[in-house]
Amino acid sequence: MARTPSNMLPLGTKAPDFELMDTITDTLVSLETAKGEKGTVVMFICNHCPFVIHVNPEISRLGLEYQKTGIRFVAISSNDVENYPQDAPDLMKIKAKEEHYSFPYLYDKTQEIAKAYHAACTPDFYLFDNTLQLVYRGQLDDSRPGNGLPVTGRDLRKAMDDLLKGNPIDELQKPSIGCNIKWKP
Repeated sequence: MARTPSNMLPLGTKAPDFELMDTITDTLVSLETAKGEKGTVVMFICNHCPFVIHVNPEISRLGLEYQKTGIRFVAISSNDVENYPQDAPDLMKIKAKEEHYSFPYLYDKTQEIAKAYHAACTPDFYLFDNTLQLVYRGQLDDSRPGNGLPVTGRDLRKAMDDLLKGNPIDELQKPSIGCNIKWKP
């Protein structure tokens, strides 16, 4: 299993715009329609990555919990589905239902959105404030498949809590680690 770290987009970066197909509702979702009143979490995930599978219950839990506070979530899969058919949109829809995602699960067919966000791995997390400025990027927490640490969402949770309270967000942030995004040849 590959261990690719996040690229760590510079803090303060404006969220790149997107308009992608939501595999759950079969409708187009834009950044404008997906953003939250107080913040927006953009996650790059996929169906088959063991790192994503490991954290799926927690990202579902966080989505339900924090969307009530004004922070909205959106997940994007950018993997090459010709070489990784388990990440195809029809299977994304099934995975979203199995995992009880309460947020859109978008398909980035051209991989342009992953490139715009400098996404490198799955999972890769980005938290933007209410003006869509990047305030956190990196890991969910220290748990990885096989390391025995519980999945708590601690790092992302702390950043969202600080954002909601108006507290400064610690700029010392750890990159996420996961499978590399499966780029098209």
